[in-house]
Amino acid sequence: MDVHQRSLNAVGSSAPSGKSSKTKNEKHDSQSQPSLYLTNAVFFGLFFSVAYFLLHRWREKIRTSTPLHVLTISETVALLSLIASIFYLMAFFSISFVLHPFPVSRAVQYDEEDEEEVDRTTGSCLAGVTPKLPPLPSKTTVKKIAPAPVTVQLSSDDEEVVQAVVSGSIPSYSLETKLGDCRRAAAIRNQAVERVTGRSLEDLPMENFDYDSILGQCCEMPIGFVQIPVGVAGPLLLDGKEFTVPMATTEGCLVASTNRGCKAIYVSGGASAVVLRDGMTRAPVVRFNSAKRASQLKFFLEDPQNFDSLAHTFNKSSRFARLQNIKATIAGKNLYIRFTCSTGDAMGMNMVSKGVQNVLDFLQSDFPDMDVIGISGNYCSDKKAAAVNWIEGRGKSVVCEAVIKEEVVKKVLKTNVESLVELNMLKNLTGSAMAGALGGFNAHASNIVSAIYLATGQDPAQNVESSHCMTMMEAVNDGKDLHVSVTMPSIEVGTVGGGTELASQSACLNLLGVKGASKESPGANSRQLAIIVAGSVLAGELSLMSAIAAGQLVKSHMKYNRSSKDVTKIAS
Repeated sequence: MDVHQRSLNAVGSSAPSGKSSKTKNEKHDSQSQPSLYLTNAVFFGLFFSVAYFLLHRWREKIRTSTPLHVLTISETVALLSLIASIFYLMAFFSISFVLHPFPVSRAVQYDEEDEEEVDRTTGSCLAGVTPKLPPLPSKTTVKKIAPAPVTVQLSSDDEEVVQAVVSGSIPSYSLETKLGDCRRAAAIRNQAVERVTGRSLEDLPMENFDYDSILGQCCEMPIGFVQIPVGVAGPLLLDGKEFTVPMATTEGCLVASTNRGCKAIYVSGGASAVVLRDGMTRAPVVRFNSAKRASQLKFFLEDPQNFDSLAHTFNKSSRFARLQNIKATIAGKNLYIRFTCSTGDAMGMNMVSKGVQNVLDFLQSDFPDMDVIGISGNYCSDKKAAAVNWIEGRGKSVVCEAVIKEEVVKKVLKTNVESLVELNMLKNLTGSAMAGALGGFNAHASNIVSAIYLATGQDPAQNVESSHCMTMMEAVNDGKDLHVSVTMPSIEVGTVGGGTELASQSACLNLLGVKGASKESPGANSRQLAIIVAGSVLAGELSLMSAIAAGQLVKSHMKYNRSSKDVTKIAS
């Protein structure tokens, strides 16, 4: 009985002791909270005040072209205070997680449930399938030539993945990431597409292509590649240099016709070309509450005194980007700002877009009411036929000319100077004007531009403005010889980036001697490529116009642009 009583007394005495300890801790926490709040308020205030001070000072340095690393005493103190406040705030938030940990068993349970919830709500690639993907198959030797299209052969492991893609358990777009093998991902996707659509892809080539080279750069979710034959025209004698021009096309007679034009130019002494302008453009659209306010930004941007600070901000985007000019136009309370800059050997759309974003961020401090609607407002104008490109130019503006001797016109082109001059005036100039053409005062410039663009890895959609061309023909030397020229204000090309990095396209650039970036003079290779495009267009215009003038267009297409299995019939 005494033992039992002592036990009860012990229990009773321990309970108040625990309660007393808990009360003391709560009292201590309540006493420490005011001081903690005060300390947090001080460091929060210090952080935002010195951050504002430093940003204000750096903006002034940018405007006055003062180096950012040159610091005054006040700026040094502010910088040290900023670092100290950052360390304190980081430590404070880190400690808050440590002070309230989960029990070990609860933490493990939380992670597992949370992972299942993420898979269920975000459509995880592995939802509903075994988490471990099949092992990668051993690499096999790739044949250099695929003699005939064959059905893609899959291993049993690949078959499991195909079924998962078809069922939707694994998203098609995630195959490269999940498998770590771009070739295998393309093969699996190829088969999944066949099964989902019920359409055969047997004739779409899969082998002999470097799928790693297009990942994150050229094409998403590949299932194969399309074959486009590449022919060569030339030699094209241009500015004293000979070029063999690669052309990727499926149109018969195009390469042959351009080749004939190259011959006429070559035997007449060659052509010459000049790059008139070199500048890529991007034009964002911004909006204000009034047209008056929009006009204030327009005047600010076009004021020569502000150009240096704007150019300094713009040029920070790249070591090759150099702002050339800014033009702005108003539509109501909306302002369209057209930036033009040089971009080295890159075509430069990404480069100029980054520079524009820098300037917009810079302007936001002086024009906080500026609402950026879009980084591109179509006043650029990219991949659209637009008068602004025809008049102001975009990319490389090139003029190319040649004098074709009278005997060459007769023997090689099978026509005469008078007929060519008359046809050009009535077809390319008057006829195009009657049609309301915009930049289309030519016979078929886009044919040659597209073929060279596909062969050299350019953006084929930019054929739209790049094919803007005016073809001129005039009798010279007492009417005996023919002066022919093409004026192309917006040839948009690059020799680095995008499709130029692919093996086939890189080989074609190498054939022209303009592969990669120019080490001696940045931008020289891309300008040379633009000149080659213009010279090739000159050859193509010369040959097609001659065929039309001589009445040979239909005859030549009937002879060379028809499929025949018996090549001896073509030769005859």
